[in-house]
Amino acid sequence: MRIKDAGDMTSKAQETTAAVSRQRHRGQPYVGQPMERLEDAAILTGRGRYGDDLGVKPGTLHAAIVRSPHAHAELGRIDATAALDAPGVHAVLTGADLVAWSRPFVVAVKAPMEQWALAMDRVRYVGEPVAVVVAESRALAEDALDLVRVTYRVLPPVVSIESALDEDAAILHPGVGANVVSDRRFRYGEPEAAFAAAPHRVTLTAHYPRNTCTPIECGVVIAEFLPGDEGYDVTSNFMGPFSLHAVMAMALKVPANRLRHKAPRDSGGSFGVKQAVFPYAVLMCLASRKAGAPVKWVEDRLEHLSAATSATARLSTLEAAVNAEGRILALSYDQIEDCGGYLRAPEPATFYRMHGCLTGAYDIPNLLVRNRVVMTNKTPTGLVRGFGGPQVYFALERLVQRIATQLGLDPLDVYRRNFVAADAFPYRAAAGALLDSGNYQLALTRALEDGGYDELKRRRDAARAEGRLYGIGFAAIVEPSVSNMGYITTAMPAEARKKAGPKNGAIASATVSVDLLGGVVVTIASTPAGQGHMTVCAQVVADVLGVNPADVVVNVEFDTHKDAWSVAAGNYSSRFAGAVAGTVHLAALRVRDKLARIAASQFGCTPAEVEFADGRIARHGAPEFALPFARVASNAPHWSPQQLPAGEEPGLRETVFWSPPNLEAPDENDRINTSAAYGFAFDMCGVEIDRATGRVRIDRYVT
Repeated sequence: MRIKDAGDMTSKAQETTAAVSRQRHRGQPYVGQPMERLEDAAILTGRGRYGDDLGVKPGTLHAAIVRSPHAHAELGRIDATAALDAPGVHAVLTGADLVAWSRPFVVAVKAPMEQWALAMDRVRYVGEPVAVVVAESRALAEDALDLVRVTYRVLPPVVSIESALDEDAAILHPGVGANVVSDRRFRYGEPEAAFAAAPHRVTLTAHYPRNTCTPIECGVVIAEFLPGDEGYDVTSNFMGPFSLHAVMAMALKVPANRLRHKAPRDSGGSFGVKQAVFPYAVLMCLASRKAGAPVKWVEDRLEHLSAATSATARLSTLEAAVNAEGRILALSYDQIEDCGGYLRAPEPATFYRMHGCLTGAYDIPNLLVRNRVVMTNKTPTGLVRGFGGPQVYFALERLVQRIATQLGLDPLDVYRRNFVAADAFPYRAAAGALLDSGNYQLALTRALEDGGYDELKRRRDAARAEGRLYGIGFAAIVEPSVSNMGYITTAMPAEARKKAGPKNGAIASATVSVDLLGGVVVTIASTPAGQGHMTVCAQVVADVLGVNPADVVVNVEFDTHKDAWSVAAGNYSSRFAGAVAGTVHLAALRVRDKLARIAASQFGCTPAEVEFADGRIARHGAPEFALPFARVASNAPHWSPQQLPAGEEPGLRETVFWSPPNLEAPDENDRINTSAAYGFAFDMCGVEIDRATGRVRIDRYVT
């Protein structure tokens, strides 16, 4: 069998993509139509541009990190003498270097605790960076790791939420004086009165465990300290949110415009965990400064598994005030969040991303909340997939079903009686979430009918008659998307927020430009991790401008010095479709409107009569007035500005910044619409457990 070379394969893939994308009929939109992804030709032929594929400058050195083997210990002497004498080693960065060049990372909670890019006084989790060896190759740097001598005085570790609260627990941050670094209470409605009057109280304690994700590609950082007063140039596969660009700049003690941060086109997945690359971006900038050369670091799989990041563990005690029909009148949360050894920005985001919708899909007018953040000797936490959501759903959905069990009700009736009514949307939840739309009752009905609930009940009854363990479970969730950047400030008291100034919004940015030969280029600040952003943006612009998606180039590489971006830039919280793609649409509309005005002056009609379709710009109802898109888009804006109508400027480039109008800062009563939109899911699962082995068998899953 002959294997075609990469050039043949690339050409064939491009031809196929073009052929499929040109199957559009006049007037039929591209958005929503299947087509081969524009990203895939490069990826499938091994020509993707991932972090480790990028070229580096001659003389670039490679870093390996000395990490703590202890969960909790005082840090003693670091002797790098032997390592510095090892072949190919140029420098060893330690905490002693950091004070002059950096400062601790800022966090949202004001407490006397510090996290530097390297451990300073003590280590607080296994894998915490202690020193960085910089050498001519990664292999030489790793060889030298064993020559760095570090002394530790081991301290008792704190390994659970409960032990962190013990009076005699070891204190991770002595300046705080306790392992609780944040304790906030919230009250909405009249929960005390509702609990006093309710005939039933149902209580549940739920332990949600730490968990994480493992993308195919680990973290990559390439950093350079620039001469003079130019600051730092860093490339990493950081996914955002780019609000952390400010955190990085402050940690490096440079103005934000002296930290140029770039992201590659391709990413081998993230699931949220690449948010945790940002401390290493700072660390490698400092290593470059120490070594006097660019430095590259590629996280290996062992580093990722042991020290990258984790979702928070949460201990939740929920109590519901319930009437005889199973209607929930009030809800009380006592939540304790394990954020690991350090409160790493933007934590406690995991707590507060869901704060506005803690009542879930249910119409519950009264709410009490207590949120405590504790430190443990585990990996610092971050934005692991769906951050904050599972911690809430796991506890709340178990409570709803416990209500049914305790009151002897059908759980489906409990759902129906408590769901937000279909005619109540848009619905303002007790803590502030504005649930935009939905029909939760209809979704439940369809799940039961289409999912074969009656059949599952017959299977359950037959299995139980034979002595087998078989059950049917349900879950109803409200999942937010497009996070309001102000939600994290809910962790601060209202008076502190007033001093700091309001924070809110979910700003997205996009640029659509047309070059001097009529080619369309789109630039977004969204750092995709495999979702197909290039294809979708090309479809969006093609529909607006009447061109073919295959003829639109979408740039998803990111550069803070060249691209339009803002505090919310990045790829997280399902914000691409809701915010970024919509902003691309707005930018394309501006380009189209300008072209319509230009064409109208040439066709002798109004801009409203100009049509865009099938690669042509035409006057409605007058086929003799039709020109190729490229000709109109390139001629007057680029080649012949004298043809521009009065008041039109040369060039054809539009940049749009947009933020959802329904995202406001937390109010004085701590109400916050935490996201721009809220999806709903109702799930049903038939499951059997083997009595002898404990083996779990999923019989049917319906969502």
